[in-house]
Amino acid sequence: MNSLLITLIFTSFAINQDAMAQSRLLDGVKRNPDEAKSICKSFRNLNKENISAGSPKSIQKISIQKNISEVDAEILSMYVRGLYCPETF
Repeated sequence: MNSLLITLIFTSFAINQDAMAQSRLLDGVKRNPDEAKSICKSFRNLNKENISAGSPKSIQKISIQKNISEVDAEILSMYVRGLYCPETF
């Protein structure tokens, strides 16, 4: 029983840490709309080349520019597109 409780505590802590990291990632764009506009401009340029903002090329570019994982870059991409440039694909 004690091992189950310890496992649940550590699992809860790990999930909470991930949620906090995601929150900080998105808060940066919320506090700096110019950053979101810059990302949207990049998405529009890719769209002109018929490349999706959610493409591996786009996600990798964001990942490198922001020094974040590709998973975080994909989350950031979806967030920015949803709030700031939903017309991009």
